[in-house]
Amino acid sequence: MPKITYIEHNGKEHQIEMPLGFSIMEGAIKNSIPGIDADCGGSCACATCHVYVDEKFLHKIPEAEETEKDMLDFVQDADKSSRLSCQIIISNEIDGIRVRMPKKQS
Repeated sequence: MPKITYIEHNGKEHQIEMPLGFSIMEGAIKNSIPGIDADCGGSCACATCHVYVDEKFLHKIPEAEETEKDMLDFVQDADKSSRLSCQIIISNEIDGIRVRMPKKQS
């Protein structure tokens, strides 16, 4: 199973393994990892699962669709690595991905 490392805003790391087909957000929720609120449950209707994707993996995930881009407009401190973790599906291509959570979800 692919590994994901979640990094809290304070630097604390959590590494988990998740089956293919789940989202990075679901991995955080199912493993009680703090820093991802996921208020909308993964329907891309909020921005409370915002993460910063490690630059080594940005080219390995599909580009954000318009709905996600619209939601990212509401994120504080967004940058070029900002993504909604509900929209990143776990695959073998992103095995080892590292995502940082913001200090506060929008």
